[in-house]
Amino acid sequence: MPKLAIKRPKQTFRGYREYINGIPLEMVLIPDGTFTMGAPESEEGSRDNERPQHHVTISSFLMGRYPITQDQWNAIASRSDLKVNQDLDPDPSYFKEPYQGIDRWQRPVEQVNWYEAVEFCHRLSKLTGKEYRLPSEAQWEYACRGVTKPLNLENGASYPPFYFGETITGQLANYDASRPYRDEPPGERSKGTTPVGQFPPNPFGLYDMHGNVWEWCLDDWHDNYEDAPTDGSAWIDGNEAENVNGENESNSDKNDENKPISPLRGGSWILNPVNCRSAIRFDDNRRGVRIFVNGFRILTLPGH
Repeated sequence: MPKLAIKRPKQTFRGYREYINGIPLEMVLIPDGTFTMGAPESEEGSRDNERPQHHVTISSFLMGRYPITQDQWNAIASRSDLKVNQDLDPDPSYFKEPYQGIDRWQRPVEQVNWYEAVEFCHRLSKLTGKEYRLPSEAQWEYACRGVTKPLNLENGASYPPFYFGETITGQLANYDASRPYRDEPPGERSKGTTPVGQFPPNPFGLYDMHGNVWEWCLDDWHDNYEDAPTDGSAWIDGNEAENVNGENESNSDKNDENKPISPLRGGSWILNPVNCRSAIRFDDNRRGVRIFVNGFRILTLPGH
């Protein structure tokens, strides 16, 4: 059997660290570049909504080194004086137990819907004077892949499905490793989230981009990439301010077809590797849904 194409990228870290009530928040500088967004039909498990593949030029930005943790969430959500549009539950997460001796507050926050993630960004911006927000889908995928050069699609070039390479194992990410992606031996099925930073980072120095929790993006949902932006901006229909500042939707309305959808990226602890690929896009949750597999990570721009 051929050797599995798995690698452990060398970590790099440029950015800054600041503290929220003594709790560190690390932001990693993601360099500018151009990449090819989406996946080819030849990629195992790929979907039509990941196509057509297209080149996107990205300006540099800073992204959270980890998904937002329960302690970071609590530090902001408990500050009602920072409220912008809505109240926040300071402790919404399902997983509240320590993990192998690590404080549970280091687990990623989950059971947070899109509106609440946006409110968190607004409050953090208000507190720090920096402009924080959710990433666009293009920024998220660029940051996940850890590449700065586009593919030559005419020659059939492709990126690997994961930033680790052609496959993935339970030693590299938190997902359902009992279901292999390629020829790797089956691993263990995950029982829940893990504290952030337990697995190797990608080439940009970001952790947990595969598995652990799905991560909300800023965009509206679109069924494919026809006419998608090529400058890395969020793909939003209508007025962006109204989109971002909209009121929260009831969790009970999650199946209402008239409710807006925003994409989630990266997969989660409960899913098989096909659903944790760099290109995977998830559209099954309305923005108002709170569930124990959904979290988020934040972004800001240099100088903001």
